[in-house]
Amino acid sequence: MFLSPVILLFGLSVIYPVIETVRISFWEIRGLGKPHYVGLENYIRLFADPVFLKTLWTTLSFTLGVTAVSVGIGWSLALLCAFAPKRTSIFRLMIFATFGISEAVAGYIWISIFRPGEAGLLNGVLTAIGLGDLAQPWLGGPETALVGLVVTASWSAVGLPLLLSFASVQAIPRSVLEAAYVDGAKPLTMMWHIMMPLSLPGARVAVFLTLLSSLRAFDIVFVLTAGGPARSTETVGFFMYRESMTQFNLGYGAAATIILLIAVLVVSTPAIAQRTKGAK
Repeated sequence: MFLSPVILLFGLSVIYPVIETVRISFWEIRGLGKPHYVGLENYIRLFADPVFLKTLWTTLSFTLGVTAVSVGIGWSLALLCAFAPKRTSIFRLMIFATFGISEAVAGYIWISIFRPGEAGLLNGVLTAIGLGDLAQPWLGGPETALVGLVVTASWSAVGLPLLLSFASVQAIPRSVLEAAYVDGAKPLTMMWHIMMPLSLPGARVAVFLTLLSSLRAFDIVFVLTAGGPARSTETVGFFMYRESMTQFNLGYGAAATIILLIAVLVVSTPAIAQRTKGAK
């Protein structure tokens, strides 16, 4: 009885939209035109569409890139900060503050950094230090645009891995570290053989959450590149927005949404099952 309001709200805001999206994915709906039932044709078209297949590869590259960079940097910083937790509190707060900034705001910040010409901060710095030959329109080329997108998303996401990994490091019994120090272990040895293995649970959670967030990326893509140039940075999340909201091809966009939902479930279900194993 006490759970019924929550269950009702969850059903209206989550379950019903998912069921409706699945239903729409079996229809061809173009704008205000009359819907036509097409069965699995939208899904068949998706996997025969070279643009969508390219979008899948872009999404995979973006997701793995952001996860590797943000978790790698966050975990490394957490291990370093563990040697002086009180003195690095302000530093950790500054890093975590980037996680509190919305992806849209982060995108606008990095637009000014990647801006072409000397008006952009990155190109201005390169010119000032004598590396002006490396200056280029960073968001104007397919290869550099995707790298810029990964860098921006990683900068925005690094705070969470830092927080989770640092919490895991702080949970390590001080007696273990003190015993290693007494035995003559160097800081790098302690990090590699003691702190890293024992803080692995926090890093795993960070990997899981970052993977899910990156798979669903939309805001930062919309603001920074809008899927360009030549749709080279278009993720599945942006693809379904383009098809549904700008091309008014609702059934096709809904099918792409279901593919993204399946990908999220494939990533999340094993992790959730492992975390809840043995729970009653």
